[in-house]
Amino acid sequence: MNEAKQHWDADVYRRHADFVPALGRPVLDLLAPKTGERILDLGCGDGTLSVEIAAAGAAVVGIDNSHSMVARAQSRGIDAHVADGQALGFEHEFDAVFSNAALHWMRDADAVLAGVVRALKPDGRFVGEFGGHGNVAAVKVALSAVLERRGTDPRAHLVWYFPTAEAYRERLEAHGFAVSTTELIPRPTPLPTDMAGWLDTFAGPMLSALPESERTAARDEAVALLAPALCDDRGRWTADYVRLRFAARLAQDEGQSAPAG
Repeated sequence: MNEAKQHWDADVYRRHADFVPALGRPVLDLLAPKTGERILDLGCGDGTLSVEIAAAGAAVVGIDNSHSMVARAQSRGIDAHVADGQALGFEHEFDAVFSNAALHWMRDADAVLAGVVRALKPDGRFVGEFGGHGNVAAVKVALSAVLERRGTDPRAHLVWYFPTAEAYRERLEAHGFAVSTTELIPRPTPLPTDMAGWLDTFAGPMLSALPESERTAARDEAVALLAPALCDDRGRWTADYVRLRFAARLAQDEGQSAPAG
C-alpha cells in the first residue's frame, strides 16, 4: 500500500483550485444551516465555506489534515483544527456534519462514517459532496499509463475513493443513516490554470511513486495524453469531474447508542 500522502498549500490551492469551494455552494443550500446550530465542517480546507455556514448563524468547527489550510481558515475567524477525518474524536455534539470535496481523500469510508455517527447528536444530519464514480476518469487512465510505462503498478498508488451513488447509500444506511438523497452529478469543470497545475495540486501521491528526477517528465507525459480529450483548440482545460452529492439523517437511537471507541 502506498504511504504517500497528499500535501496541501493554501496559496497553491487557491491559484489552481479556487473553483472547488465556489462549486460547493449548492451543497450549502442542501445543508440549510440555521441560527444556533453547531456544525462540523469535515475537510474545511481554507475555510471558504465554513465562513458562509457561520454567516447563517451557526457555530462552526472546522477540521482538516493540512496545517496550511487550517491556518488560513483560522485567519478567517474559523475555529479550525488539524485532525484526521478518519479518526474523529467528537462525542454527540453537532447538529450537522458538512463536507465538500474532501471525503474522496479518506479511503477508510467506514472509519469516517463511524466518527460522524459519534460526532452527531441524535437526529443529526450529514450532508456533503465529493468525487463519485467516474470522477477524473481520464486523468486516472493517463496517470496509470505513465506509471506503468515506468514499471510502477498504479493500483498501489491510487489515493482516491470514488464510490457509486448506490454503494455510498448502502454504506450510509449500514451506519444507521436514513438517506434522503445520493446522486451522481456530471460536472465538467473549466480549470483556472491548466492540467499541469491541476496535477501538481492534486496528483502528488501518484507522481511521488516515481523517483523525484522522473516526476516532471511523467506529469508532462500525462498532460500530453490528456490534451486531445480535455483541452480545447484555444488551450483551455476542462477536468472531467463527477460529483456525488448526498444528504442523510441519523436515527435517534443510533446517535444515542453509538459506541464511544
